[in-house]
Amino acid sequence: MYKLSATYYLNNDVVFLAKDLIGKVLCTEIDGQVAKGIITETEAYNGVHDKACHAYGGRRTDRTEIMFGEGGKAYVYLCYGIHHLFNIVTGPKDDPTAVLIRGVEPLEGKKLFLERRKKTNLKNISSGPGTLTQALAIKTHHTGEELIGETIWIEDHGIDVPENELEIGPRIGIDYAGEDAKLPFRFLWRM
Repeated sequence: MYKLSATYYLNNDVVFLAKDLIGKVLCTEIDGQVAKGIITETEAYNGVHDKACHAYGGRRTDRTEIMFGEGGKAYVYLCYGIHHLFNIVTGPKDDPTAVLIRGVEPLEGKKLFLERRKKTNLKNISSGPGTLTQALAIKTHHTGEELIGETIWIEDHGIDVPENELEIGPRIGIDYAGEDAKLPFRFLWRM
């Protein structure tokens, strides 16, 4: 088990990273409490040429500026004014790619998952992008957080994800992206 290094996130193939992150462990230490979940679902967003990406066409806003920085930072945005969605900025500076983490399976701090989600059962407790951030206490103010730090990080536990168990398909909820909505940029492992 080891924490992923800063150079891991600099890979300029965001689709590779989205697939490779399946089976890695997303970790947080918030208010002195550690929680960890095995990443089970991701989506790749391929920068200025991807109509589904927030940085499509080179669009720079206060919210998306973080995507234009060097990979290895958190990009957390609010969806529908309710859900905090956690993305990993990837690639070199000025290449605004990111991986959305869509689901995790609780590994450590299961009691925290239950408390934060106000649930009594772990089934599907963090199987969506809004529920995993609630379970791991990730909020929009974590945007810019270095993923090699002590608040949010990713570990490699050597978990083997069998290729025949990995579902690859189009991303969810991006019909506005036209043909780009059909790209096979979503990875799902039903553990």
